[in-house]
Amino acid sequence: MLYFKKILNTTSTEWCVFIHGAGGSSAIWHKQVKAYAENFNVLLIDLRGHGKSKEIKPTKNYSFQMIAEDVIEVVEHNKINGAHFIGVSLGSIIIYQIFDLKPNLVKSMIFSGAITRLNIKSRLLLRIGRILNPFLPYMTLYTLLARVIMPKKNHKKSRLIFINEAKKVMTHEFNRWFKLTARLTAYLNRVEHQNNNKPTMYIMGSEDHMFLEPVKKIVISNPKMSLSIVPNCGHVVNIEKADIFNEISINFIHKLA
Repeated sequence: MLYFKKILNTTSTEWCVFIHGAGGSSAIWHKQVKAYAENFNVLLIDLRGHGKSKEIKPTKNYSFQMIAEDVIEVVEHNKINGAHFIGVSLGSIIIYQIFDLKPNLVKSMIFSGAITRLNIKSRLLLRIGRILNPFLPYMTLYTLLARVIMPKKNHKKSRLIFINEAKKVMTHEFNRWFKLTARLTAYLNRVEHQNNNKPTMYIMGSEDHMFLEPVKKIVISNPKMSLSIVPNCGHVVNIEKADIFNEISINFIHKLA
């Protein structure tokens, strides 16, 4: 089973489950833990091969569904019947997949730096990355991707946190995740046409040049979805503008609870 950490709140019955992205770990939520734990029960999870989840047996059937099933196993092990899922970057893909597999497990979805569609820039970046992947050490490739996605001076803190967390990832795990990006366009097209009847909040940085515009387009078509754009902020809002992210997301959950 994946590594997890839970923090109980004796005054709340609501659960919040945090899902990091590729190359990260539950440590990237360190600016959310205190604020959330004061309001809700919290479950932090390290995905397969990330953080402290290094003992998971390898499998040939590597997919977004398999990663989502790992998470579902942890949630159900903790006897959580329904939760608010919070994800960052590629963690959003795992939450979409959890909703697809177990819709009743998902009360709402909150995303920081969500990936909903791939524009020309992001498709080109991933294609170049897949070409270079067999030849470059994975940390060199990850650092390159991080600099392209989070290029500005005010993105530096987020970029360094993600790069430092990526150093803890098992090399074969990173390579498996990267191979999955070849399926992203087809997968996201299917996600877009999901019957999403769950309250969904996207919290995006105004400087997220890769992923903000696609989110704007998808939110327009679904009244269950909301978008909050944080000024002067890049891809990882929960780190760059943690106080704003916490206020928006916690208030969103309180209105649903």
